[in-house]
Amino acid sequence: MTPEQALSAGIAELSIQVDGDAQQKLLDYLALLEKWNRTHNLTAIRGVDRMVAQHLLDSLAVLPHVFQRGAGHLADIGSGGGLPGIPIAIARPDWDVTLIDSSHKKSTFLRQAAIELGLGNVSVINARAEDYDGAQRFELVVSRAFSDLATFAALWRRFLARGGRLVAMKGAYPHAEIGEIPGGLRIVDVPALRVPGLDAQRHLVILEEIPV
Repeated sequence: MTPEQALSAGIAELSIQVDGDAQQKLLDYLALLEKWNRTHNLTAIRGVDRMVAQHLLDSLAVLPHVFQRGAGHLADIGSGGGLPGIPIAIARPDWDVTLIDSSHKKSTFLRQAAIELGLGNVSVINARAEDYDGAQRFELVVSRAFSDLATFAALWRRFLARGGRLVAMKGAYPHAEIGEIPGGLRIVDVPALRVPGLDAQRHLVILEEIPV
């Protein structure tokens, strides 16, 4: 199966809407990621065939669980090579996506990717989480590999818009981490994800602030 076929089949299995132009742009993103990866080590996953499942479909599997509302602002914390933020920005161009990463090298790649892929809905911030002091508030704050749940929630809950949610992408069900969630937050859901082409456990932990 070609990467194009694997991506199309995976999107169909996830039951999400991603048109042909966006699917091509997703593959263009992988080609750019692979090119930069040869010299900048942006991801440990090598080869477009493996990246389709482990990067694209893994990121897109989030969509059915977080995009029930209208357009808004999403922050991808510790974005690295742009995951899950860039695939989400391509698949949902009506959302403004802010990619935040502390690495200058990775932030440079993210800016270049946004330019080359024509992603006008993407902005990039090169900053450590502890130092970020932006005024923007986000409906969704997503992390794929930033930190444990307690640290993620403590650092980023203050940047949630009213009614916003923190979304942490995890592997196996994170029993211990859930027990360390700070007060004032509640679990909305912890859905298991079935990522096409990926034989591994995946879960989302979706949190929101408890109204006072």
